[in-house]
Amino acid sequence: MLLRLAEGTASVTELGSGFTLSQPAISKHIKVLERAGLISRSRSAQFRPCQLQPAPLKEVTILMEAFRRLAEERFDRLDDYLHKLQKTSPSGSSAEPRPSSTKGK
Repeated sequence: MLLRLAEGTASVTELGSGFTLSQPAISKHIKVLERAGLISRSRSAQFRPCQLQPAPLKEVTILMEAFRRLAEERFDRLDDYLHKLQKTSPSGSSAEPRPSSTKGK
């Protein structure tokens, strides 16, 4: 729905046309988006067009970018640690000892 509104103003019927949801379910989704401040609705006679409100999405983008950087830093540290483990283990053997076989004892 938000992607459709990024293209321009749309009615509730237009927003729901790409989904297999009932009209009441579409209305509930729109109300949630409106309460979240992601869309606004106006009135023009009986037409109630919806419009995207991009400001909250920008805030989410900034937050997600911070989480992405944090995750990348952690993965980089993990990668460095794994490379260090590979360098310190004897060649041809794994870093962890194999369990001994007790078969036949």
